[in-house]
Amino acid sequence: MEIASPDLSRDLVILDQIEQNPKATQAFLAGKLGVAVGTINWHLKRLVEKGFIKVKRAERRKLLYIITPEGIALRARLTVDYIQTSFQLYRLVRERALISLETIQENGYTSVRIQGDGDVADICRLTCLEQSFHVVETVDVPVLVVDGLKIHPEFINLS
Repeated sequence: MEIASPDLSRDLVILDQIEQNPKATQAFLAGKLGVAVGTINWHLKRLVEKGFIKVKRAERRKLLYIITPEGIALRARLTVDYIQTSFQLYRLVRERALISLETIQENGYTSVRIQGDGDVADICRLTCLEQSFHVVETVDVPVLVVDGLKIHPEFINLS
């Protein structure tokens, strides 16, 4: 599975933010992405060099960023890539959860406790419900351990 590079993901967020607010400052964009202003400056220069955005001076020290038609096309491609990557990750997590639930079911259990949080744990929770597993908080059932994209069953502390 191919995962989009961080630069392409940042480009998508930058293009989205500029489309919503052409007066967005580099400091604002840096805050949205959680990166340094210098990183945003580098991305913007690269996007300008490639013809995806244009820069106009709005005031003495204020810049206005304008997405070009090429930039709109890039944003559309990046959005489609993001969606495809998200679905690939969803299918991967779901497949791993199904394999773990099959192991749990083979051991005679229909209830499970989920250890972990975030989107991957949420996908596991939905998969459990789809497979008629009861998601419980008790400690006398197998645990579906979620660690990043890793998912595995544990049968520790069972009577």
